[in-house]
Amino acid sequence: MNLKQKLIIIFLLSISFFNNALAKENKILVKVNNEIITSVDILNEIKFLSYANKEFINIEKNQQIQIAKNSLIKDKIKYLEILKFKTNLNLEDENFEKIMKNYFRNQNIENLKDLETLINDKNLDMEFVREKISIDSFWKALIYEKFNKNVKIDETEIKKNILEKEKQKEYLLSEIVFTLNKEEKLDQKLEKITKIIKKRNFTEAALNFSVSDTSGNGGDLGWIKENVLNKKIKNELKNINTGEFTSPITIPGGFLILYKKDSREIKNSLNVNDEIKSIINRKTNDQLNRFSNIYLKKLRKNIQINEF
Repeated sequence: MNLKQKLIIIFLLSISFFNNALAKENKILVKVNNEIITSVDILNEIKFLSYANKEFINIEKNQQIQIAKNSLIKDKIKYLEILKFKTNLNLEDENFEKIMKNYFRNQNIENLKDLETLINDKNLDMEFVREKISIDSFWKALIYEKFNKNVKIDETEIKKNILEKEKQKEYLLSEIVFTLNKEEKLDQKLEKITKIIKKRNFTEAALNFSVSDTSGNGGDLGWIKENVLNKKIKNELKNINTGEFTSPITIPGGFLILYKKDSREIKNSLNVNDEIKSIINRKTNDQLNRFSNIYLKKLRKNIQINEF
């Protein structure tokens, strides 16, 4: 039995203990205005969080309870705010099924029957999950309606960045990596290397002076994509023409000289429109999440929360 399996067994045993401790007497533990959070709610939330995040089982048990409690308090605050704009929070089965498919997209959920099977297998409470997901869905809709007009997305910049990705530059490079002994100075060593490059060629200089593993094949690196190079090296290569070599670049343990034998642009197989939509959606969601957190924090100041 490996460590992960042992941890899961220990967690299941501890959950069993919590089941007895929390469910033995269903007590009211928190009031959020007039909304209550019970010990059974806490237990259901612990189960839900354990399913949603596999690392949750490694958290100390009292901390699990506190995290579950805080999560439910947030849900109650959201619920109270949603009620100001919507009286019915019951999702139609068709809409609920669609949301569920997305929410549990990694679990191959095709319909409500599949969901019920999954929830039973994970020992979750169907009504609890349904209510939780409904609140999350209506809250997101509320935040979108309130703050979507404040979302700032620079589509021109996004398109520009994607087109730059679409056309990726590559360099055909050779290298000389050299070090200095105690008696040598950089100018003196560089003069020796440069002399051979100019008199013979870069390959021979690499064979003579390079301490890199590539020295045996004349320092040849092949085609290197620009996006794997650091900023300093990119700038050095941009400042020289094909057939020229860079000034010594300081690297850990020595110096690097690069020879630009050739360069080219390759086209990546990107669907530009799909990529733009994907980035816009991600940036929009990021901004809406920030608005959600700010709004929730503001609401909490006017909510009475009592813990027992």
